Amino acid sequence: MNRFHVIIPARMASTRLARKPLVDLGGQPLVVRVLEQARACGALSVHVATDHEEIAAAVEAAGGDVLITAREHRSGTDRLSEAAQLLGLADEAIVVNLQGDEPEMPPVCVRQVAQLLQDNPTANMSTLWWPIDDEAVWQDPNVVKLVADASGNALYFSRAPIPHRRSGGWPEDHARRHIGLYAYRADALSAWPGLPASALETAESLEQLRALEAGWRIVCQQAATDVPPGIDTPADVRRYLEGTGSP
Repeated sequence: MNRFHVIIPARMASTRLARKPLVDLGGQPLVVRVLEQARACGALSVHVATDHEEIAAAVEAAGGDVLITAREHRSGTDRLSEAAQLLGLADEAIVVNLQGDEPEMPPVCVRQVAQLLQDNPTANMSTLWWPIDDEAVWQDPNVVKLVADASGNALYFSRAPIPHRRSGGWPEDHARRHIGLYAYRADALSAWPGLPASALETAESLEQLRALEAGWRIVCQQAATDVPPGIDTPADVRRYLEGTGSP
């Protein structure tokens, strides 16, 4: 059984869903629903890292633990880096970044991504993917794709449809949807803010490209099960409520 910590970064700003962490999902705020999933993972600790007092209040009302972090973080991993420092974790401690809009993340996947990093001591990060079986999904720029080498090391992440088949058609056997779930060692999180600015990260708006461009090894694996989409729009809220039977 692997041993790991879960940190949930949560910020109020959202372009497609106002006050997203506090959106009501069947009687509980979104951030609390994510907290509930995290608690089912068997982690050593679970914390929500936020800079907003309303988010902190909602989490504490649900009996959760909060880490108050700075407002100016550029990404969820930057916030996670500060949170890990506040916890004073040992360098080798494994931290899973469970994004604050993933209330249906299967606990088995959280445990899997932590175990994957534990099993790969020379990797800086670990993450998961799922096969794409629909060309429209492969073409969708809102769906992040990845390619990896034969040993499971990520080569690139992109919003573009990759890999490209020169002869035409789409690479059904090699198209993979990236699942935005990561594990890091605490020493990698400590080093994260010092990584050089990344042109690739800026171009694609994908923070994991900062790590790849800096030469970090990101090991990846097919998820143990498919992962439902996160909550990013009002349509996602309706889908979640319909799936749970909530009014």
